[in-house]
Amino acid sequence: MKMDYIKAFEDIVTEQLERVKRLNVDSEITDFNTIDKIVIGIIDGDGIGPVITESCKEILKVLLEDKINAGRIELRDIKGLTIKNRVAKLQTVPDDVLAAIKECNVLLKGPTMTPGKSDNLPNLESANVMLRKELDLFANVRPVSIPEKNINWTFYRENTEGEYALGSQGVDIADDIAIDFKVTTNAGTKRIAKIAFEFAKNNGNQKVTIVTKANIVKKTDGKFLSLCYEVAKDYPEIEVDDYYVDITAANLIKEPSNSKFNVFVLPNLYGDIITDEAAQLQGGVGTAGSANIGSKYAMFEAVHGSAPRMITDGRGAYANPSSITKAAEMMLRHIGCTEQADKLSDAIDSALEVLNMTSNKDGNTADDFTKTVIEKIKSAAKSVKLP
Repeated sequence: MKMDYIKAFEDIVTEQLERVKRLNVDSEITDFNTIDKIVIGIIDGDGIGPVITESCKEILKVLLEDKINAGRIELRDIKGLTIKNRVAKLQTVPDDVLAAIKECNVLLKGPTMTPGKSDNLPNLESANVMLRKELDLFANVRPVSIPEKNINWTFYRENTEGEYALGSQGVDIADDIAIDFKVTTNAGTKRIAKIAFEFAKNNGNQKVTIVTKANIVKKTDGKFLSLCYEVAKDYPEIEVDDYYVDITAANLIKEPSNSKFNVFVLPNLYGDIITDEAAQLQGGVGTAGSANIGSKYAMFEAVHGSAPRMITDGRGAYANPSSITKAAEMMLRHIGCTEQADKLSDAIDSALEVLNMTSNKDGNTADDFTKTVIEKIKSAAKSVKLP
């Protein structure tokens, strides 16, 4: 028994040392202007995933019609990233699905189920976590905007390290102790810090706030904090401060001082929790989109989960596609389709003003959302053409 958990720890260390070697090799960043055809992979996922991704796909077909017809963009369905198929193959991301994903440039992904202890399913890793590692999607980016409260936040969450990276590799020692692991690397931390500071620099020298629990978690969080400050030295024009994660959670709901924050950079676990809180302040996790960005690939998704209870309750048709559609807006900006992204943003806002998306049978359906957004896009196009 003793040797089992020591060997498990040795394997983790070896794996992470190899990973650091790969991180230290610079990756060329994709320039979408040089790609003849951009392939957008669409993954429907579990639960309400197929409902909301189908809605978003129909909207994109209208919005990108000219580019699709010209062969500049392809919308490609990626099947098989469902809990049923993953369990059947006992793979977090089945090999054939991963191969299909890697043939795409960007992904628009519906929510996928991660088995919990009460689900009586194999102990599969989160598909999101594995995709972030496999595609090296090191930056999770979530914008939150509440104009009436002068709030304009952008969160840069490190996506490939921390507790989540090793969440399925913990060990049991006898029956009395369970130990999980957390990892922080120089290369992983510096690149998330750099992309956060670059964003701040390119958007009016906004303030950057580093979030950790370095007073308690001294090695990993301490390294994250010190490395972020090291990167900050390259950006003397940008104000930088740091807060512990618990105080950050409190400050986000403290008005009006919460409006003083701009850009946040956070380790993986804290970023997951804090961004859900921030999305709730914006109107709920169902209202926010999320980007996962790497050097070669990028994945865009709804912030919320697969909501299996909505399906079992017969409310699947009432799922709110606004979160994944906002993620699609972020995707369009990422691939250089700024004009289409602006049109989509306006159409979403206009649609939500007239719809009542409650996710219950007393509200509008996903199909209502789809038709209304498309109608807004088409009506805006007609008004532009009028003399």
